[in-house]
Amino acid sequence: MNEPLFGAPEISLENLSTIEQSAPNLILWAVPVMLLFTALEMFITFKQEHPFYEKRETIGSILVGLGSLVVGASIKFALLYATVWLYNQLPWRMSLQWWTFIPCYIIFDFCSYWAHRVSHEQRFWWATHVVHHSGEHYNLTVSFRLSWIQNLKTIFFLPVALIGFHPVVFFTTNQVAVLFQFWVHTEYIRRLPKWVEFIFATPSNHRVHHGSQPKYIDRNFGATFIVWDRIFGTYQPEEEPPIYGITTNITQKANPFMINFHEVADIIRDVKAARGFRRKLFFIFGSPIKIAEEKQQKLNKEAVIAD
Repeated sequence: MNEPLFGAPEISLENLSTIEQSAPNLILWAVPVMLLFTALEMFITFKQEHPFYEKRETIGSILVGLGSLVVGASIKFALLYATVWLYNQLPWRMSLQWWTFIPCYIIFDFCSYWAHRVSHEQRFWWATHVVHHSGEHYNLTVSFRLSWIQNLKTIFFLPVALIGFHPVVFFTTNQVAVLFQFWVHTEYIRRLPKWVEFIFATPSNHRVHHGSQPKYIDRNFGATFIVWDRIFGTYQPEEEPPIYGITTNITQKANPFMINFHEVADIIRDVKAARGFRRKLFFIFGSPIKIAEEKQQKLNKEAVIAD
């Protein structure tokens, strides 16, 4: 007899190690494969003399990626505990059935779209994401540039957990979603068939997201499915080669601490200098683009006065 979908028994918090073992560590298993393809892309780039890699930036990406693995391993048990605890509070708990991965992944990706979009629209969240955009070259190592404080965005995925998916399904979904985003960070895969480009966040669609031209800024937030961007009006096709990087590119390109926390340091400085509570909130939660424009206008005025 098939196990009923809803009303699964609670998971004992004393047996979390069992759940941890049940959830495959896909990211750890995938690391050798990711490194192999990254090395292959580096080799081809070198042989073809393409400007897709820069030494200091590549070192920075690798160090940031290693730090992300350490942070993830350090807080994995705490996240697992919180997820299982929440799961136990729900009367509509789902049993562990493989096919629930499909609706879980779709809903997870929908939440990911909004988490990603908010991370571009509010500076506080942008500080947890700017790491990923700070590279001025587009290659597979960019997928390693995951902020060490990105787990703050776990709050955006609470709706997925509240639906009652089994913790093993939830954590497997999260890992597959992260791994999907590896292959889209390359210049070597150009346009795919139209139906693929219409549904998925392909390399072409994601290159647009990393572009710094006005037409490309804050576009194509979809992690796996680009259809969310088509639905909510944030889709932009790749029409010209993107110029990568952020408004003010960092100078210490190999320093993982600078890469991770330069925006946090800027927020602290801006808040200290701001007068009034409303202005302080603006520099914390305002639009990163508006804040950058305002600061640039101020610099321009100071330059005119100095002349």
